[in-house]
Amino acid sequence: MSAVPPPEFSRIERIDTIGAGARTVSISADEAERAALATRFGLLAVDRLEATFSVRREAAGIVAQGRVDAIVVQACSVTDEPLPVTVAEEVALRFVTDQEVAAEDEIELDPDALDTMAYDGNGVDLGEAAAETMALALDPFPRGPNAAAALRAAGVISEEEAKPAGALAGLKSLLGKD
Repeated sequence: MSAVPPPEFSRIERIDTIGAGARTVSISADEAERAALATRFGLLAVDRLEATFSVRREAAGIVAQGRVDAIVVQACSVTDEPLPVTVAEEVALRFVTDQEVAAEDEIELDPDALDTMAYDGNGVDLGEAAAETMALALDPFPRGPNAAAALRAAGVISEEEAKPAGALAGLKSLLGKD
């Protein structure tokens, strides 16, 4: 079994330094870390990645709440044009040990539930949490201002322009009748 490489932006907070009282931790990715994250997440650039967390210990794990701020450049999914994107995400995480994650047998869909991340028991990685938060906040199929024109030029029609074909062609008119 091969070892998993460390995350590009790792900021470990050791468990023995986290108490019941909240402590503020601010982190920022340097240029090399941002370049590596851009490669990992398929971005043209990560110009800024910063986060501030309030970290505390609770009975159910380590809780980190705060905010992730980033400025990235994505490629338009149609034209590949660069699209600058600003990320400003509130984050609420509960870190639990790998064993606790494996023992969970059901998923609770409580809207107030915290997102759960696993840790190895020695420390929580706030850098990886910030990087994943940033990535999840991004549009997976961003479209720039020239995307619609490029799609039309390629012969792709919009959903509004598409008309039902075959057996479904008359369905709309039938549904409108009483």
